[in-house]
Amino acid sequence: MKKLSRIFLASANPNKIQELQEMLSPLEIELRSTLDIEENVEVVEDLPTLEGNALKKAKFWYQRTGIPSLSDDTGLEVEALGGEPGVYSARYAGPDATYEDNVLKLLEEMKGIENRSARFRTVVALVSEKELLFEGVCEGEIILQPRGERGFGYDPVFLPDGFNRTFAELNAEEKNRISHRGRALQKLIGFLEDEPE
Repeated sequence: MKKLSRIFLASANPNKIQELQEMLSPLEIELRSTLDIEENVEVVEDLPTLEGNALKKAKFWYQRTGIPSLSDDTGLEVEALGGEPGVYSARYAGPDATYEDNVLKLLEEMKGIENRSARFRTVVALVSEKELLFEGVCEGEIILQPRGERGFGYDPVFLPDGFNRTFAELNAEEKNRISHRGRALQKLIGFLEDEPE
């Protein structure tokens, strides 16, 4: 696989785009995203695994743009809920759920549960002439009430192991260093750095 000068990010989520731009900037790789496409095309994440959804989106955009395409799928896996919400994390409270709706549903489901163990898991797919997968996991627990103004999704209720601040209380640099997505991307970046010209 030759050195990449451009990557297409299969996401219109400005939070994800910003996180990825910050992490890819040292490699001088131009990042394009679905925000750069005029037509509004959404790839339905209907597969039962994070790996399947990440590959589906990356393959679709690589075929459409011809640019090596990067996609991820992330799930919050709560031990006491049998791994839920998992692959349904983004739509846990319904198809049009907001971040806040999902957090409120999660806290409701966990009322009275002592085991608060949870983990965030991200699978990043990079598709060009090859299909590559990189996984990142961050272990932690779900706290009783949201804390913090940063981040997105379940960040205000996720307390990573070894920290007394939630993801939403960490700055971007701190979060990128330890987060599930950060860990998956660090594996990807390590791979890109080691690739021969």
